[in-house]
Amino acid sequence: MKIKKNVLLATVATAGIAFAGSVAAQDMYKSGVGGLYAGLNYTFMDVDFDGIASADVGTLSGKVGVMANEFLGIEARAGFGVDDDRIAGNKVELNSFFGGYATLNMVNQSPVTPYAVLGFTRVEATLGPVKDDDSDFSYGAGVNFQFAQNLSGNLEYMRYYDDSNVTVDGLGLGLQMNF
Repeated sequence: MKIKKNVLLATVATAGIAFAGSVAAQDMYKSGVGGLYAGLNYTFMDVDFDGIASADVGTLSGKVGVMANEFLGIEARAGFGVDDDRIAGNKVELNSFFGGYATLNMVNQSPVTPYAVLGFTRVEATLGPVKDDDSDFSYGAGVNFQFAQNLSGNLEYMRYYDDSNVTVDGLGLGLQMNF
């Protein structure tokens, strides 16, 4: 299953990011309150169809946000599918997604900052000839690893979408610039 290989790769990458991030010990939120940030993520998505079948797809996304204070960030994200899968001969695509989120950051003295994410996501997906788009409450957790004063990496798990038939989960790796 592709997702297990991807989780292993993400774990190895996280260990490298943590090691590199431990070298820098400067304040990640250089600008403090009102500090702007932007980032890019690659996310390994698992699209599960009512526990009967699942597809592993990949997405590329961008985010922009502002730190309202040192603990609360407000951000917008948008992304699109870059790797599709097949189920029983039908192509599975996560065409696009976008949403608004709040991040709750556990700021501390180390270069590692855990955070939680809450918000709403609109997902557009295709399974064979059937195309669907809908919105749902989203949540997740992640860790930022500081590389330099203005640059950090992140590892994040998100539940983007969950309705009675379809669940979309993602494990993402990314980079973030603070301004």
